[in-house]
Amino acid sequence: MLLAVDTSTKYAGVALYSVPTSETGRVIASRCWYSSVNHTSELMPAVSQMLESQRVALADLTGIALALGPGGFSALRVGMSTVKGLAFILGIPVVGVGTLDLEAHPYARAKVPVCSILDAGRNEVASARFGGNGQRIRDDTVSTVPELLEELANLSTPSTGSHQTENSRTLLCGEGVINWGDFIRERMNSRAMVIEPSPATRLSSLCQLGWHKLGQGEVSDLVSLQPLYLRMPSIGGPKRRDQVPQSS
Repeated sequence: MLLAVDTSTKYAGVALYSVPTSETGRVIASRCWYSSVNHTSELMPAVSQMLESQRVALADLTGIALALGPGGFSALRVGMSTVKGLAFILGIPVVGVGTLDLEAHPYARAKVPVCSILDAGRNEVASARFGGNGQRIRDDTVSTVPELLEELANLSTPSTGSHQTENSRTLLCGEGVINWGDFIRERMNSRAMVIEPSPATRLSSLCQLGWHKLGQGEVSDLVSLQPLYLRMPSIGGPKRRDQVPQSS
């Protein structure tokens, strides 16, 4: 039984994933909620209520999948500390998955370029790009939306080296679509397929990718595992916008 935990954005969630022998895994329970500042007080009660509703004990868990971000500092730390604590007490493995990967996962077989976005504040977004085969094209990056759209307009097709044509389309998805979907549609017109986000779908992706990683032995080290922050918190001067570091 896998526990999935996502506190990487304002739409938090937890889920239980069961994989019976010789059967396809499925989400047997999930809870999603809007949490602007209360991840600390809401996370463990949500986990406890979900486990109780399914008559599942903590001892029944065999692993935990955690959404790593990018996201806000406080929200990510809540999820990270909670998951590390549970894993240590229960003696079970943890796997971390980037949130932008989770947003893009449902469209891995769409056979079109995919760009997942998350709101980064300050009129910026965090984004990741994927090819039509679901493989990453670049790391997570923070930029303004016009900068991102310029990148998409100028990208080249790897197989031909030619620039994107007027008929080429990019699928844009992720929670950042909530604030930026209309702007993207206006700027890109028919070249954009904008998909509205679903916290429940992201949780399902976390379960699937987390279980796959566990099966492949891609277990995270509890000591070195760190979230992917949009920006490191600091006191004083302005922060430099730069590439978000990746974590394995």
